[in-house]
Amino acid sequence: MPIVLPYPLNAQELRVLQEFRRLQTETLPTATIKAIKHPVGGGEAPAVALAGKGWLTPTEMGDGFTLTQKAKDLLAIDPKPEVESAAGDDEEVVIE
Repeated sequence: MPIVLPYPLNAQELRVLQEFRRLQTETLPTATIKAIKHPVGGGEAPAVALAGKGWLTPTEMGDGFTLTQKAKDLLAIDPKPEVESAAGDDEEVVIE
């Protein structure tokens, strides 16, 4: 089942934003962003595109990118599936 993004982001751009969340930081150096790999691309181009869309801002020295409030708000979302599994956390599952 495809995932529909609620924002105008492509997969590579979302991958860059996820790296900020994974590393738990608001600023990443360009070298770290260039090292991000994605099956259909990656590197600095998605970060530059995110800056153009208002999700990132270049650092003062121009050697990295910082999250904007818009990006922080997106990364604060904790995605959950619409349908939870039939077995709840409190139920004991018995396999015979």
